[in-house]
Amino acid sequence: MTGPGAAVRSLADIERAAREALAPDVWDFVAGGSGDELTLAGNRTALDQVALVPRALTGCAAADPGCTVLGEPWPIPAAVAPMAYQRLLHPEGEVAAARAAAAAGVTYVISTMSSSPLEEITATGARTWFQLYWLKDRARTAELVRRAERAGCGALMLTVDVPVMGRRLRDARNGFTLPGSVSAALLGDGPHSATAHTADDTGSAVARHTSAVFDPALSWQDVEWLRGLTSLPLALKGVLSPADARRSADAGVDLLVVSNHGGRQLDGAIGSADALPAVASAVAGRLPVLLDSGVRGGTDVLRALALGARGVLLGRPVLWGLATDGEAGVRTVLDQVRDELEHAMLLAGCPTPAHAPGLARGTEGTR
Repeated sequence: MTGPGAAVRSLADIERAAREALAPDVWDFVAGGSGDELTLAGNRTALDQVALVPRALTGCAAADPGCTVLGEPWPIPAAVAPMAYQRLLHPEGEVAAARAAAAAGVTYVISTMSSSPLEEITATGARTWFQLYWLKDRARTAELVRRAERAGCGALMLTVDVPVMGRRLRDARNGFTLPGSVSAALLGDGPHSATAHTADDTGSAVARHTSAVFDPALSWQDVEWLRGLTSLPLALKGVLSPADARRSADAGVDLLVVSNHGGRQLDGAIGSADALPAVASAVAGRLPVLLDSGVRGGTDVLRALALGARGVLLGRPVLWGLATDGEAGVRTVLDQVRDELEHAMLLAGCPTPAHAPGLARGTEGTR
């Protein structure tokens, strides 16, 4: 997928191919962070500083990476993160990525800002969750939840770290706008639908569109309202504070995603892997935690497990695969992550994800 006869040895190979395949402004939209991109870089630093302490003489001859999340069997402790406008990268966009997830048995999280209709995505047969942004129009928010329920989504994931879009300077400098063929399919032809396609001298059209439709006043009272609206399991994505984690558990939330939005929101925010241990400890035994932001391979998945996560969300690598080879490219990414994880587990003497906590340096005594 990186060229005739080229072998994929790591996700970095796919990243290079995606950068070559995409227009520069689209690459910047995918790869960029906010501000000076300190948090974007910090996510990698945080993961790279997690040193694993392998166990020897365990008799581990094979590794089984399967686990259970919200009662669902996951073949690997990873799901596809919710990401907007995937038809920017491939004509079939979210549908192609979801087909790859279905083939791999991996849960696919559908974004509110999907460029493909929700029902076309769920029709792929993928196990799906639905990610919700909090809209200014409460009735539209409720209808999105009902639509996700009718389509068979297995959980609802509320993103809580985007009261406003971060200052994504690459997009502003590029004057980034969506092409006419790509739009927020789930929001329909509302009064602001043209905003994301209209260039002006203020910078990113996508940021203007977000400002027009997202409600920055999302609060714990809204979480309570949402909890009462649906019987679906409820996850909160974008939690970095242990205090927020404890309050989430008290509010009836079923799962947390430790995330700084891939370094695309508050620049200078803590790296997700740095925040993970305290959040996991704050809710220990009450609800599972996933790690999002900066995951670039199977060893990173094992690092997250070692720090107390139940699993991870895979973001940009999925988009790289989609950009290079559509459905087949995403499947290559998911297969690569699984292969790397199984190999890392064997080397660490870790037969299952349940054996991973305590493998990180400084946590050895927790097992």
